[in-house]
Amino acid sequence: MRRYLDIRQIPLPWSRRDNTQNESSPLIPKADSSKEGAQELGYVTNEQDHDSPVFSRIQTYYRYSLMDYFLKYFLFLCNLVFTALGLVVLGLGMWGLITKESFAQESIGSIGTDPMLILVTLGFVLTVLCLSGCVGALRENCCLLKLFSVAVLVLISAQMLAAIVAYSLQDQIGSYLRSGMLTAMARYQDDLDLRFITDEIQSNLQCCGADNYRDWEVNIYYNCSAPGVLACGVPATCCVDPLQNGTVWNSQCGVGAQLLDEFTAQSVIFLGGCLGGISRWIEQHNGLIGTVAVVVLGVQILTLFVTTRLLEIIQRQKVYM
Repeated sequence: MRRYLDIRQIPLPWSRRDNTQNESSPLIPKADSSKEGAQELGYVTNEQDHDSPVFSRIQTYYRYSLMDYFLKYFLFLCNLVFTALGLVVLGLGMWGLITKESFAQESIGSIGTDPMLILVTLGFVLTVLCLSGCVGALRENCCLLKLFSVAVLVLISAQMLAAIVAYSLQDQIGSYLRSGMLTAMARYQDDLDLRFITDEIQSNLQCCGADNYRDWEVNIYYNCSAPGVLACGVPATCCVDPLQNGTVWNSQCGVGAQLLDEFTAQSVIFLGGCLGGISRWIEQHNGLIGTVAVVVLGVQILTLFVTTRLLEIIQRQKVYM
């Protein structure tokens, strides 16, 4: 019969516990203690659950400040500008390679020595690096921001290392420049990029050759043993006045200039070499070069600081969500 009877235990008067709160029981939490503690801590509580005797639900959150928004969109806009700049550099490099047909089957082997490849590499690296920072800042992606910060840190370290190496090898830099200048002069007629660079250097610095105007003997077309009309001559960018009658470009103004003595040649062409002109230009603009280097390095350090700060803000927000 037991399983059909509902047996209930009747609580006895002496077995009941006193659950009422009083001042002498400090360990028993009061009914409104959780609510008051939440209000003191500044938490947001659910109003519907305050009246419930079972539990009260507390939700916490982290609000962005104006400075946080400023850092986020400042990093986004900076990387957006440099991403556009990287795309422009990449486009110029690709345009130069396509214009010269460097991807043709007969010239694909020499693409590694093409100066336009430097623009392509620089534009690609700049675009990928700044695009990761741009998207990471906009989407608050920690992986992209960490990748961007590491890349910027490596770039800063590489620049400082390059500056130290350049300062320690400053005596050998002149010989490297001289060999590079002579190589560009030897390939002057064959490579349009090297020709453009050489002409710009000679016309802007008013110089001719590496050390002097007779260095153009390294070129097979300007060598005195060459059969053509350019033999014993120099390019028109070496001329003091390359314009005929002040209006028409005279490409033959440097013909036979190597046969002239220095006294006679100084009225026709520039006698000084471009290596000396480069050294003088660096000495004259030493302050400007240093200022630009400091500004570029400062912008990179500031970008690294902003990225690190933004990462801290994003991680703090994820903790409170």
